[in-house]
Amino acid sequence: MPKGYVIFTSAIHDKDRYDRYVEKAVPTILQHGGRPLVAYDGPMVVEGRWHGTRTVVLEFDSLEAAHRWYRSPEYQAAAGERRASAEANVAIVGGFEMPVP
Repeated sequence: MPKGYVIFTSAIHDKDRYDRYVEKAVPTILQHGGRPLVAYDGPMVVEGRWHGTRTVVLEFDSLEAAHRWYRSPEYQAAAGERRASAEANVAIVGGFEMPVP
């Protein structure tokens, strides 16, 4: 079963409040079996336009697990802090499993 990934690109305008979001969100990620793969400020854009300065990629055991985490009351309680402190694009995508010949 392919993994599920949640991708955030964020333009943070209130760092203190965003830090409170992170403190609240991390336990919900771990509770749902998520793993942070990327948390990076200032990506080097080599083509096109990139939103914001912070990129975060979370990995879950499945696409369904990623959706369950995002929709969970625990995460949604934390997400209000993110929405108040940053403009973000958020996408949930499924992983790809390379066929083995």
